[in-house]
Amino acid sequence: MLRSTWGCPELDRVWNRERKIAGMKPLLKSVMLILAFAPCVGGTAVAESEYELRSPDNRIEIRIRTTGRIQYDVLLKGKTLLRDSLLSINIDHKTLGIEPMVLAAKERAVDQMIEPTIRQKFARIHENYRELRLEMEGGYAVVFRAYNEGVAYRFETSLPQSQVKVYGEESSFNFTDDYNVFYPQEDSFFSHNERRYVPQHLKAIVPASLATLPAVVDAGDGVKVAIAESDVEDYPGLWLRGTSGNGLAAAFPPYPLKETLERDRDFKVTESADYIAVTAGTRTFPWRAMGIVERDGDLLTNELVWLLEKPSQLQDTSWIKPGKVAWDWWNANNIYGVDFKAGINTQTYKYYVDFASKYGLQYIILDEGWYKLGNLLEVVPEINMEELTAYARQKNVGIILWVVWKTLDDRLEPALDEFAKWGIKGIKVDFMQRSDQLLINYYYKVCREAAKRKMLVDFHGDQKPATMTRTWPNLINVEGVRGLEWSKWSAETEPEHNVTLPFTRMFLGPMDYTPGAMLNASKRSFAPIFDRPMSLGTRCHQLAMYVVYDAPLQMLADSPSNYLREPEIMEFLAPIPTEWDDTRVLDGRIAEYVAVARRNGHDWYVGAMTNWAPRELEIDFSFLPEGNFWADTYQDGENADRYGSDYKKAKIQVNRTTKLKVKLAPGGGWAARVLP
Repeated sequence: MLRSTWGCPELDRVWNRERKIAGMKPLLKSVMLILAFAPCVGGTAVAESEYELRSPDNRIEIRIRTTGRIQYDVLLKGKTLLRDSLLSINIDHKTLGIEPMVLAAKERAVDQMIEPTIRQKFARIHENYRELRLEMEGGYAVVFRAYNEGVAYRFETSLPQSQVKVYGEESSFNFTDDYNVFYPQEDSFFSHNERRYVPQHLKAIVPASLATLPAVVDAGDGVKVAIAESDVEDYPGLWLRGTSGNGLAAAFPPYPLKETLERDRDFKVTESADYIAVTAGTRTFPWRAMGIVERDGDLLTNELVWLLEKPSQLQDTSWIKPGKVAWDWWNANNIYGVDFKAGINTQTYKYYVDFASKYGLQYIILDEGWYKLGNLLEVVPEINMEELTAYARQKNVGIILWVVWKTLDDRLEPALDEFAKWGIKGIKVDFMQRSDQLLINYYYKVCREAAKRKMLVDFHGDQKPATMTRTWPNLINVEGVRGLEWSKWSAETEPEHNVTLPFTRMFLGPMDYTPGAMLNASKRSFAPIFDRPMSLGTRCHQLAMYVVYDAPLQMLADSPSNYLREPEIMEFLAPIPTEWDDTRVLDGRIAEYVAVARRNGHDWYVGAMTNWAPRELEIDFSFLPEGNFWADTYQDGENADRYGSDYKKAKIQVNRTTKLKVKLAPGGGWAARVLP
């Protein structure tokens, strides 16, 4: 809908009179009368316009103004959430978005179902939005979209220069009050993005305070606004900073001019340009997105970031196989009851293969130590790679190799060719710690080259690739999350953090938290032991993560020996899938608790987690179809508050009318497998 004022007293008076006559809904006839009979001294009248765009369900509204600046408001059910938020982009020292002149306003709507290559949450996703494209004088456009899931905008340029420099992009998110925000504060642009999402007031965040994404703003009455981005290509990733006011603003790592390698992995930017990108003059820029929900649990199923991503760049995806992984690094190869010396050697990894084969796990990972650091083509003498890969093939288990990103980049194609010769199924790429334009381009290059050789990619060391998984379906999981590994050296991956992540970091896309600890501790019994790690919270808290967390490539982080002595636990972990046809959030409050049900085929799984507060939750089974079902349940034991590994397994009959009260210990959980 278009509303206009004309910058001319004569025209304004007639326009306003006609608006009142028309009941505030301008008619084409009125516009024609104004233009024909209300002359303006000084020449042709040019509209300074206001535009409205509503979501398909009419709950969410964007109001856009182009008088002097491009600015917008966001409303939910008539309540203003963001007001006077600004956007502009400085290209070759010309700021697009200042004194904008609208040449054309084009609207369109999309309503269709999409079947994702990887079913992270759903087998089918509803893509439904309304779009307004404002084409501006000066060779650029701004595109706004309103979804039922939130709002987004992006710049598009069609400049005559084949190459341009972007000196900055302004993007402000100005809220109407000093709300609390879950803010993943960072120390610098060089980071693994493994931060806690700590609530603080917007006004308390100073401009020097950086954060990664998403920042989740609590706008009151249950409303949450998650600030994110999507479709980032040939451009730096979006970061946030404070304003000391009621808003947050964009920040971007500058373009690197000089880089210095420390050890084999820390490739640091030691000299930067005064611009953020060197890119094509004609292109689309990344989406700036705001997911909007009215209850916390809807953040878990909000697909806004995925919907805004560029569609898959791969024609053949039949070879992409999600699954579970037996992983060596977290448990420090603490295998026992064997007649060989455990370590980074062929016999140890054959043991992992045997374990994976026994329980139908799709993969094992060889983490740090399998190659001589600095040279991916030199395998350590303790491992016979040809023998190991042949053994894994015989057992129908794939092998994934961990690599340092810079070492891989130095010999990318020769290394991947050698991996393909061995029959490697994927790579786990680590230690990037950057999201400047060069690294964003690196993520695309690795995904593209890996796909040519039918290899999966699991990026650690940065969160930005989480927003690229639709574009590159072989990008099967992403870290950039404070996960279970932190329990090897700190007490910071604890239950409150664990029940914050589904509402924050997971909004961006899948996360490689790496759950599965079999040694589980209370607050008072926990100790960070690097070579014999444990988790904070209960055993059932760990089991529930396999339902709650999105992870198409999901780790079993503990020692195979520990799992082998826990056959009841493997009755849950062995069959649980990593793709889902349906996801239902049963209940949840950010940083407090969460309960999720997921379906794969005819089988349902349920997971519930709490922070350090013991609580009783009601699990409503109305998500089930008609009929009776058997549920294998795993609940915290009577002494789980003291001994975290204490649990009780039970088998009960349920149907869609069942409402089951479950008790969760401090840091506890509950999990169930529900079968017809």
